[in-house]
Amino acid sequence: MVVGDVTTSTDVLVIGAGPGGYVAAIRAAQLGLDVTLVEKGAYGGACLNRGCIPSKALLNGSDLASEAGQAEELGIYADPTVALDEMMSWKDGIVDQLTSGIEQLCTAAGVNLLKGTAEFAAENKIRIVHQGEGQGSESLKFDHCIIATGSRPIEIPGFDFDDEPIVSSAGALNFETVPAELVIVGAGYIGMELATVYSRLGSDVSVIETLEQALPGYQEDVASIVRQRAARLGVDFHFGYTADSWAESDGEAVLTAVPADEAAHDSDIELTADKILVAVGRRPVTDTLGIEAAGVETDAQGFIPTDSRCRTNKEHIFAVGDVAGEPMLAHKGSKEGEVAAEVIAGEPAAVDYRALPAAVFTDPEIGTVGLTEHEAANEGITPVTGEFQFQASGRALTANRTEGFVRIVAAKETERVIGAQIVGPEASELIAEIAAMIEMGAKLQDIGSTVHTHPTLSEAVMEAAQNARGKAIHRQN
Repeated sequence: MVVGDVTTSTDVLVIGAGPGGYVAAIRAAQLGLDVTLVEKGAYGGACLNRGCIPSKALLNGSDLASEAGQAEELGIYADPTVALDEMMSWKDGIVDQLTSGIEQLCTAAGVNLLKGTAEFAAENKIRIVHQGEGQGSESLKFDHCIIATGSRPIEIPGFDFDDEPIVSSAGALNFETVPAELVIVGAGYIGMELATVYSRLGSDVSVIETLEQALPGYQEDVASIVRQRAARLGVDFHFGYTADSWAESDGEAVLTAVPADEAAHDSDIELTADKILVAVGRRPVTDTLGIEAAGVETDAQGFIPTDSRCRTNKEHIFAVGDVAGEPMLAHKGSKEGEVAAEVIAGEPAAVDYRALPAAVFTDPEIGTVGLTEHEAANEGITPVTGEFQFQASGRALTANRTEGFVRIVAAKETERVIGAQIVGPEASELIAEIAAMIEMGAKLQDIGSTVHTHPTLSEAVMEAAQNARGKAIHRQN
C-alpha cells in the first residue's frame, strides 16, 4: 500500500499510450531524454484495442467467409459456417500480442511506465492516481509534456451506450452473436466498415445517415462504388434521416428516424433492431485532464490547437493525435508524436500534412492522399488527372476484384504529383507509393518510368500516371 503523495520528476511526460503517445515516448527515449509514459488502460490506445486492429481482423475474417460462400464463378462451392466466438477469440489474441509488444518496446527503449489516471496540478506538474484499491497517488514534475489522450465515441441524445441495445464501435467489435438485425447510425468510415463486416456475416444491416451520401468527405464517384457494393451485400441505406429515439417492443428495439430535411422526405421511418450501433464520430478526451490548471487552451469542441511543431499555446506542452484535431488517423498521431519528441530534443522537426494518406477498409477499399482535382483548382493550381480502371488490370481480374480505379492528380505546368484517389482492391496499400512520390516532390514521369512488377495491382498506379501524360498503354488516352 502506498500512503500519501510522492513527488518525482522527468524530462518528458507523455499522457496516453496510443499510437501518438507510445511512439512519442520511444522516440524521446531514443534521443536520450528521461521519459515517463502514463496510461490508465491497455497500451496501444483506442486504435489497437477498440478500433483499427480489431476492426481489420473482423473485416478480414468476414471477407474470407463471404468470398468462400460466393465463389461459384471460380468453380468453388461452399457454405461456410462462422463461429463468431472463435473469430472474436482470434481477434483478441492479435490485440493481446500487439499490446504486450508495445509495452516491451517501451521498456526496451528505457521509457518509465506508470499505470494510472493523470490530471494537471500546474503547468509543470501532474498528479497520477494509481489504479486499484489502496494504490494511492503520486505527483510528477516535468520539463515537457506531450498530451496524447486520444478520443472517444460521440453519444447522441436518447442513445446512451449504457442502454442494452445501444453500442459504440467498441461494443460492435465484441458482439457475442451476430445480430439478426443491426441498425447503424452514421455512414462515415466507422459505420461503413462495420456495415461491411456484419452484412458479410449475415446480419440485416440498415444504415441511417443525415446527409445524402455515404462516406461524406470523399468524392462521390469514389464513395458511390463502396455504397453500391454494400447495397449488393444487402445493406439498406436511409439517407437524409436523423436518429430521433428508440423504444423496446416485443423484445426488439424500434428506432425512429426523422427527416433531416422535411422538403426531401415527408415522413418518419421506423426500423427494428437487435443492436443499434451509433457511429457519428469521435470527440477528444481532454475533459478529464484538468487541463485548465496547466493553462492549455482548447477550442469549442475540446480539441487542442497546435502549430506545425505540435506545440500548444504553452511552449513546453505538446499535443498529438486525436486530441490535436482532424484528421483522426493513427498514423497522423504517430508522426506527430515523433515530431514532438524531436522538437523537445532540439531537432528541426515539423509536420507536413500534404503527403498524409488516409484509408477506408470497406469493400472495396479507399485510399487517398493530397489534393483532389477540385481542391487543387481552389488553390490556384491548374490540375491534370490520369485514371486507370481495375477492370483493365490483369491482377485485379485474376483476384476477381475489378471494381474501382486509380486517379492521380498533378500540377499541369510542372507535372508534379499533388494527390491521388484510389477505390478498389488493396487501395490502402497502393496509396503509399503515391504518398511517397508527393513527399519527395516526384513528377508523373517518375511514376510512369518506374518499372512495376507484372502482374500486380500497382501497375494501375503506373498506368494512371502515364494516362495523365497521354502515354498509357493499356487504356485509351
